[in-house]
Amino acid sequence: MDYSAYLVPLLLAFVALFGLGKRVNVYEALTQGAQEGLTILTGILPSLVGLMTAVYMLRASGAMDLLGQLLAPALAALCIPPETVGLLFVRPVSGSGALAIGSELMAAYGPDSYIGRTAAVMLGSTETTFYTIAVYFGSAGIRKTRYAIPAALLADLAGFMSAAFAVRLFFGG
Repeated sequence: MDYSAYLVPLLLAFVALFGLGKRVNVYEALTQGAQEGLTILTGILPSLVGLMTAVYMLRASGAMDLLGQLLAPALAALCIPPETVGLLFVRPVSGSGALAIGSELMAAYGPDSYIGRTAAVMLGSTETTFYTIAVYFGSAGIRKTRYAIPAALLADLAGFMSAAFAVRLFFGG
């Protein structure tokens, strides 16, 4: 018998019973958390829609393909597939935008292709640099990032190169 189907309901029941045991109004806490989530969503959604629109416009206009062709020799020297150029530019800015591009790459080339696997590993081995810096530096009250952004972008480049190398090493390329 497969007991994994009971995991989520049991976890939810445990959290509810634990909250009741601590005399927390579980329903009020749930609705307050949902309200905070919606507030965050309304703040993020316009920029996300704008970013996704810009990415799709660049792709539809052929600018992303042209950029990929222009950077193909440099990307080839770094052993990065030129088809992933959109992912390289969007990932430091938007995780969800990069996920959409990664999904498109996997739909176009297949998840088991070299490009699909490289995109998947790139998504998991790099960070949304500008978002992370904004959140952490903003919460610490730091106004000047100094060398943090160039160092983080170099780390992203290292992540992209390592992803392509690891896929070639383990799956062939």
